[in-house]
Amino acid sequence: MATITKKELVDQIADSHTCKRVLVKRIIQSFLDAIIEELGKGNRLEFRDFGVFESKVRAARVAQNPKTLERVNVPSKRTVKFKVGRVMKQRLMDGAVEAMTPTRR
Repeated sequence: MATITKKELVDQIADSHTCKRVLVKRIIQSFLDAIIEELGKGNRLEFRDFGVFESKVRAARVAQNPKTLERVNVPSKRTVKFKVGRVMKQRLMDGAVEAMTPTRR
């Protein structure tokens, strides 16, 4: 499994649409900034067939340090939850089946 960086993604999009990389980079960064801004406001972002981002509050809890077994109070905090959309889920499942299928030589 490979890791794709934002720069590599920008290059792929710019090459496939014959756009300037600077423009594609600005658009992608604006898109990511808008997602962060909306999640910061507590809004839910829904991209049909791709998925849903939403901000959730994790309740405060008491945890335990595994090394010392000391009880530790963990305060509540906000986190982001992502739920996979229908098309993405199907593509992931198709890819998983292909990866598990042995190839004959």
